[in-house]
Amino acid sequence: MLMRRVLTALAAISIAASVLPVAAQAQSGRQRGGGQQQAAGQDEAPRRAIRIAPLSRRANAGPCPYVKILYDAARYVEFEGERAAIANVGYTGEIENLASDCQYRGDEPIRLDMRVLFQFGRGPQATSDQRTYRYWIAVTERNSAILTKEYFDIPVNFAGQRTAAVTEDRTITIPRAEITTNGGAFEVLVGFDVTPEMAEFNRSGSRFRVNAGTTPAPAAAPTSE
Repeated sequence: MLMRRVLTALAAISIAASVLPVAAQAQSGRQRGGGQQQAAGQDEAPRRAIRIAPLSRRANAGPCPYVKILYDAARYVEFEGERAAIANVGYTGEIENLASDCQYRGDEPIRLDMRVLFQFGRGPQATSDQRTYRYWIAVTERNSAILTKEYFDIPVNFAGQRTAAVTEDRTITIPRAEITTNGGAFEVLVGFDVTPEMAEFNRSGSRFRVNAGTTPAPAAAPTSE
């Protein structure tokens, strides 16, 4: 019954971008579509466990939808050729972190605010300083059918560097069939638009860091006095 009522309101589900200020510095590229991009140093490995600014907590009429990164689509790794080797890595990406909060009262629709942190990299086979990645956000009935799925592009300018970080803010509006329908009835998933081969690579547990294939800067030669 819940499924039928929700499906009748699918047309009202919307996902919108909130624009963050973007600095136009030498190592910071302009990011369209609601994101903020910052290029990292060429020989600087991306920090693990990077945190993003939390979203403000708000009182609600019920629980928020469950939001998570789909494991099979959490990373994006391109290979030139059939062999999964560091020397064959082109462009890489990883969904590094995710924060969310929601708000609804009475018979209002659920407003879900999301902040997603992406890390991107260029490997030895990357041929350009620019690359457009694609990811999606899907709203599902909890542990059941997909209600809606929308795709978004992230144009990344590495600005001569090997890695870049992008933060995207998105707002999702989910209609409620009746006042007793709460956020716990829904699940929101985030993932890269990957090929079946990429998904299998992710499922296998194999991984490359976003700066795979980069060569550390050589140590300075000792000087003689």
